[in-house]
Amino acid sequence: MDIDSYSSPDAEALIALGGERLAARGPRREIATHVLGATVFLAAATAIAVLAPWQRPFSLWTTLLVLGVWTAIERVKFPVAGGWSAPTMLVFVPALFVLPTPIVPLLAAAALLLRHTPEFLHRRSELLKLPASIADASYSLGPALVISLAGVDGFAWSHWPIYVAALLAQFLADIAMTVSRCWLAEGINPRVQLPLLSWIYLVDATLAPLGLLVAAAAVHRPGLILLALSPMAMLWLFARERKQRMDETLALSTAYRGTALLLGDIVEADDHYTGLHSRDVVDLSIAVARELRLGGAQRRDVEFAALLHDVGKIRIPKEIINKTGPLNDAEWDLIRRHTIDGEQMLQMVGGALADVGRIVRATHERYDGRGYPDGLMGEDVPIEARIISACDAYSAMTTDRAYREAMTSAQALAELHRCVGTQFDPDVVTAIEHLMTPAHGSWLEVLASPASTGRRAARTAPVERRQPPAVEGIRASISEPPQPLRTAPSEMVSGSAVAI
Repeated sequence: MDIDSYSSPDAEALIALGGERLAARGPRREIATHVLGATVFLAAATAIAVLAPWQRPFSLWTTLLVLGVWTAIERVKFPVAGGWSAPTMLVFVPALFVLPTPIVPLLAAAALLLRHTPEFLHRRSELLKLPASIADASYSLGPALVISLAGVDGFAWSHWPIYVAALLAQFLADIAMTVSRCWLAEGINPRVQLPLLSWIYLVDATLAPLGLLVAAAAVHRPGLILLALSPMAMLWLFARERKQRMDETLALSTAYRGTALLLGDIVEADDHYTGLHSRDVVDLSIAVARELRLGGAQRRDVEFAALLHDVGKIRIPKEIINKTGPLNDAEWDLIRRHTIDGEQMLQMVGGALADVGRIVRATHERYDGRGYPDGLMGEDVPIEARIISACDAYSAMTTDRAYREAMTSAQALAELHRCVGTQFDPDVVTAIEHLMTPAHGSWLEVLASPASTGRRAARTAPVERRQPPAVEGIRASISEPPQPLRTAPSEMVSGSAVAI
């Protein structure tokens, strides 16, 4: 997944979820996990403060100065991928050298608590976030331990290999805590979590050298740590612009989805059977896309294209669509234009739906190149279109018609299998067959499972600089297909796998 893609639905879901907060009375397992994380952090930070050697004397004035700057910097929220980052390295790195290094992790937790103090005072329910805020300071454990044990509390550029090791220790400690918390609280797969964390670590790695420059200036003159406020102000301005851009992206994505739904409703109103039949096509297409492990953007395109692949039939006269007898050549020419018309209609909408139009155009291409309108062959046919073509045929064959009864699932699968390599992609047909096996359960049961329902009503845990959103049901938002849309116009007029 592109960790900073504005066009990816995975990123869009994470951006939206990253702006939310844990409900006042969150799930017990989530709260218990954050309490456990806070307890582990406090135990480790206290052990370092007590047991590690102090190479520098404690200064209350310097500590308060660092804490004030740190709290201010923590208030700068820079949205990245599915979480938030703060330019903490601008003050964290100097703090390791102007204060006794072993106490820095405890100071990091104190800064996070002070950052949330206004929320705690205004809404007592926000106190449930307190353990999560403490656990978010886990990133500070690794560097403090490495520098303390190496005995290089005094800043010197010649110690750069140790500083690199400290940065790597920071990443490892943060990965261990964040992934564990999200796994225990939400069951989020670590393979999903790690790409999201990489953006945050990229920000930290970029700001770390600037933090070392501030440390070099402030190690003998602690007041110079105020230099960190200058780049912080610049990043605050950038953060405001970036957040506005993300908000606009989410609003545009919502507009595209609303437009797709509206067009689907129009087609359903135009032909009620098409609307009823199409719901199965959308659901099955999404299930097949998931079975084939398509990415989030492709699954979204499958969803929209399955919904709208017959939208061009709006331009076809009703008497042709509903004709009970055979079509003449002129009528067939009109029918075969509906994919082109559909593409043109979606290009007029633009944006994400313009890309979907390319798929809609190809939904009646064949694997052997004998389809229409362009005669594409094999892999030249978009995979999204190949999925919709086979799912459309299966759904049509297993649906009752006025002129014939529905086939059984076994009969429809046999027909799909007969057309493998000529009309349909072998991999797509294999995926449909797998979804229909008794061991797998019907695809409707799969889509109705708890993992794939209720996925839009999730809330998030506190999302700070170190933690992508721990979201109830986020597994579905990131690694599973989006929730099926309500309608998807489609029409099959033959009893075989051949679609028009």
